[in-house]
Amino acid sequence: MGEEKVLAYLLIVAEVGKEYEIIEKIKDIARNVGVEAEPSVVYGEYDIVVRIISDSLRKIDKAVTMIRSLPGILRTITLIAA
Repeated sequence: MGEEKVLAYLLIVAEVGKEYEIIEKIKDIARNVGVEAEPSVVYGEYDIVVRIISDSLRKIDKAVTMIRSLPGILRTITLIAA
C-alpha cells in the first residue's frame, strides 16, 4: 500500500497588484522544497489560494514558512486536510 499524501490549503491576502508575482515565487518555492503546489488568484476575502500536496508534513511546513515570508504577503491562513 502506498504512502498517504498530506494535503494543505494556504489562503493568502496579498498587496494589490502583487498576486501574479507572488504566484510565480510560490511555484519556485514548491519546486525547491519538493511539493506540488497549485496557486490560483481568487476574488473575495483572500487573493490567492494554494493547494499543496506532499509526502510529508515537514515539507509542507517548510514550503508554507517560505511562502509566508515573501514580500507582498500581508496575511495567511493554513488549512491541513484530514
